[in-house]
Amino acid sequence: MPHPFLSEEWITEARIIRAKYQDQVPKIPITIRMNQVITKVPFGNSDINSHIDTSTGVLVMDLGHIGEPDLTVTTDYETAHKVFFDQDPQAGMQAFMSGRIKVDGDVSKMLMLPSVMPASDLADQVAAEIRSITTLQ
Repeated sequence: MPHPFLSEEWITEARIIRAKYQDQVPKIPITIRMNQVITKVPFGNSDINSHIDTSTGVLVMDLGHIGEPDLTVTTDYETAHKVFFDQDPQAGMQAFMSGRIKVDGDVSKMLMLPSVMPASDLADQVAAEIRSITTLQ
């Protein structure tokens, strides 16, 4: 059953998918530790605090903030979905230029993020599984 992007149920399912493939994905050579504040969430009563962390060599996206991030990104739910889920670089650039993405910290780390997403058949398979558990509220 699909779950809203970044909901607790979605994160739980994404953890299962990540664990399923953890020994098959190539290591990520770039360390990015990014906290996210997602506003205007169409479910629940508040913002979502989440993070992306590649410091272990794999991409981890989870709820909550991490200590000592390289940067903190604040954006609305719809933009977060386009940038982090759809991986739409044009939407990200437009949102950044129009002020819908605010960055506190090392902006260069945010710009490196697309390069940590390896393109491969395995990446496509993982993305398809993630899409299958996702609904946009």
